[in-house]
Amino acid sequence: MALRDDQRRTGFAVGRRLGCSDEVLVASGAKGWCGMGDEVATPPFAEIVNGALEFTIPVAHRMGVTAVEVRRGFAATTVPIEGNGNHFGVMYAGVLFTVAEILGGAIAVATFDNAEFYPLVKDLHVYFRKPAKTDVLAQASLSAAEIARITEEAAAKGKSDFTLTAVVTDDDGVVVAETEGLYQLRAHGK
Repeated sequence: MALRDDQRRTGFAVGRRLGCSDEVLVASGAKGWCGMGDEVATPPFAEIVNGALEFTIPVAHRMGVTAVEVRRGFAATTVPIEGNGNHFGVMYAGVLFTVAEILGGAIAVATFDNAEFYPLVKDLHVYFRKPAKTDVLAQASLSAAEIARITEEAAAKGKSDFTLTAVVTDDDGVVVAETEGLYQLRAHGK
């Protein structure tokens, strides 16, 4: 399979491994994830997201945003307080936005056909609840029913909007921010 330049640069491409009928996510330089026969192992999506951040969203990479768990319908990211503070000693608001916003793309990598579709954010509201004085963890999920709806609509119309809510907590589990983002899954070339 020939990779587009952007796929080579970011390490993302979806293709078919010879002898395997299921599509798998392939990171450039990595070995395929198809197992013996036609059985497909789940690729290490968190590693894929982390490897791509440096090239796809360099500012998030420099902040230290890290995917800690990414699987179908779920993603969790973290970012350190060190280097991300503001003028009064708490985490900068833009960093809290970023650690939560990344979740939409991370979930899309593990949930939808990346050869056909890509995610984008259309709108995102941040509700700051408490000052973050420690590292933070952001988490978001999509239900199986919502995944099916998005997949079906995107296949039929070339795009599908969806809402993703995220919760950002500090090291003590205190909610420091919540977000509500409007994302879109869009067909390549549309």
